[in-house]
Amino acid sequence: MTWQVYHVIVRLRSPLHIGYRKVGNVQRTRPYVTGRALWGALTMRLTRDATAPATGSHAYQQIGDEVHQQLAFTYFYPALQSGNDYQVVWPWDNETLFRPRFLSSYQSTALAYPQHAAAEGMLHEVEYISPHTLDTGQPVYLQGYIFAKTDCTLAWQSALERLHIGGERGYGWGATELVQISPCEDDQLFGGVAQFQQSNNSFTISLPKDGRLLAHTKADNAAIIGNLEPLVGREWRSHGGAGQHIAFTGVCFSPGSVVATAQCFTVKEFGVWEA
Repeated sequence: MTWQVYHVIVRLRSPLHIGYRKVGNVQRTRPYVTGRALWGALTMRLTRDATAPATGSHAYQQIGDEVHQQLAFTYFYPALQSGNDYQVVWPWDNETLFRPRFLSSYQSTALAYPQHAAAEGMLHEVEYISPHTLDTGQPVYLQGYIFAKTDCTLAWQSALERLHIGGERGYGWGATELVQISPCEDDQLFGGVAQFQQSNNSFTISLPKDGRLLAHTKADNAAIIGNLEPLVGREWRSHGGAGQHIAFTGVCFSPGSVVATAQCFTVKEFGVWEA
C-alpha cells in the first residue's frame, strides 16, 4: 500500500477559532490548525455530502473512521503569498510580531432585557486567526499536507472546496476557500523544514538536529526541548451529545518544540507524531 502526498493551500474567508484554553473570559485560539480540527471538518463535510440528511451519529462515526484509515495530515499553518508561492509564518519564530499581526478577538455578552443591561457573568471574548493580516491587510492562507492512500475512495479533494474548520461555525467562522492541491514531487515538507518517507502501510517524518516539531508529539524517549501539554478534545458519540465525550490523546510536546538530535517520527491519527 502506498501513499500520495499533496501540498494544500486554502485561503481563510472568515475568522478561524481553534480551541485552546480559557483565560478569564477569553477563549484563546491556537495559532495553527490541528489534525483533530481538520479531521473533524473533513468528516463533517464528507458525511453531509454522502448522506442526505446526515442526522444520525452512526454515519459521522463511519466516515470519521474511514478518514483515519485512508487519509493523514500535517498540521496547517498560516501563510502569506510571496510572488507565485506561499510562505508559512511560524508562530514561534517571533511571537511578539505574530500575535498582533494574525490574531484578534471578538467580544459579546447576553442581555438582561428587563434591566436593560448586560447579563451578569455572560461577557465573553473569543480569539481568532484573522482572514487578513491586521497591519497590512494581506489575505491569510493555511498551508499543509494531506497524505492519501493511492486507492482512497473518499472525495476529500471536493470536500476541501467547501470546508469549515474549528469553532463558532454557527456564526460563519472557519470558512475556507481551496486555492491549490498539488502532488508533491519530492520528499520535502514546508520547503525542506521536514522530510517524509513511506514504509509499508505508514510513513515517517524526519527532522534535523535543532528542527522544530510541527505537530503535537508523543516522545517518551526522545531528547526534545519544549512545552508539554495534555492533548484533550471533545467529540460527539452516539451514546452522548455534542462535545460530551472527552477524548484524551496523551501528554505531548507542543508544536515548535526543538529536537536535540536528528529524529524520525511516525504520523498517527489526528496528525499526532510519535517517536
